[in-house]
Amino acid sequence: MLLLSASGCVKEITSDERLERDTRSVAVKDSPGVSELSKLTCDDTSAPLNKARDVNRPESDRLVDYVNLYSSLKDRTHTFEEAMARNPDLSYREGSQNLVNAKDTCIQQTADVRVEFETYLRELVEVPTVQEIKGGNTVTVARLDFGTLKKAIETLDPDDRESLLQRVNAAEKRVSTTAAPAEDASGGGKRRGK
Repeated sequence: MLLLSASGCVKEITSDERLERDTRSVAVKDSPGVSELSKLTCDDTSAPLNKARDVNRPESDRLVDYVNLYSSLKDRTHTFEEAMARNPDLSYREGSQNLVNAKDTCIQQTADVRVEFETYLRELVEVPTVQEIKGGNTVTVARLDFGTLKKAIETLDPDDRESLLQRVNAAEKRVSTTAAPAEDASGGGKRRGK
């Protein structure tokens, strides 16, 4: 009897009421307004991009520059998209064409930098080590810091992220196994000489 009376007390809500309840936590006030968005731009990428492209700089530094630039563009694009999704009036208000153009520029710049960043990253993952001659022996050494390379893969987050990380881990193991015997041999020689 109690079960029947409890089920009879359920109040059905309309779809409008459900929408209001579900969107109440995502208030328009929380999203950036026109003044904040108008200060946001993605036109300032040429200097950092040229710095990342500079082949005369160390590869780790170049990769860090790509990571920083891509992350910054991605954040700015996300801010535009989130603000305009929360407040669609921003796209249609009088004089809002500048905001729409700025958002489109951010989306395009992010995509362009992603392509260039991914190309460079895949080149580094393809050949993560180099051969060097140390003490008359050829040894395999890291082309750049593996931690930086892993962070770049995580930041880019490509579809084959796990595969790329496995390749970097394998290269890291190769370097550590070839470096350990070389250190033992040179260290052992020093001990015998003393």
